[in-house]
Amino acid sequence: MNSISRAVPEVALQAIRKLITEQGFGPGDALPSQRDLAERLGVSRASLREALSSLSALGVISIQPGKGVFVQAAVELSGGEAAAGWPYAAQASPLDIFQLRYALEGFAAGLAAVTLSIDELDALQDNVAAMRKELKAGDFDAAARLDFEFHRRILLAGGNQAMLSILSARAELFLESQKLPFIRAERAMETWQEHRKILRALARRSSGAAQKAMHEHVRNAALRTGIAFVAPATA
Repeated sequence: MNSISRAVPEVALQAIRKLITEQGFGPGDALPSQRDLAERLGVSRASLREALSSLSALGVISIQPGKGVFVQAAVELSGGEAAAGWPYAAQASPLDIFQLRYALEGFAAGLAAVTLSIDELDALQDNVAAMRKELKAGDFDAAARLDFEFHRRILLAGGNQAMLSILSARAELFLESQKLPFIRAERAMETWQEHRKILRALARRSSGAAQKAMHEHVRNAALRTGIAFVAPATA
């Protein structure tokens, strides 16, 4: 994916990572002011702020109001832990899969909110309860399988066979991406909490809230993996 086809904030995010590495900034060092960074990178202040927010969520930088932006941790340009152990590099990167899921599953959640049957809603509630049990027991493989099933059920309920066929054809890539966020065991319960939020939106039959909750979940899952991406703004 070239920089032209990527959202401007994502390009800024990667440029800041590169700047930190090439200029030798280390933990505790202050970065140039946001005005200087925006001018140097050729992006708007709004795009820069969004990129800095994502880097802050990753723990790469610390934004201290009134003081500036400080490096918090060393930067890995390769995609971090996820890229190092990703077995499907020849087909797609973890970033590719998370971006695909963002587009596909956000739309599917919006559809499911208005098409979901009572039985399908009950099955999702059972799934969320089972995931909490597995996470409490520390069985992250079982939790990842339940994660995959949760998303599959939403795609199925949405009724779009083309989207479901994409999942079926690349099930191993989707499942592997759903294992990645659990590399940070201390944040594993966040997946369950986000699933609950999606489920509440579905139960309210709120298409917009379901799509938003799914988008937040996929982006947060990527962040827990060590991957940040910025979605294009919608009109």
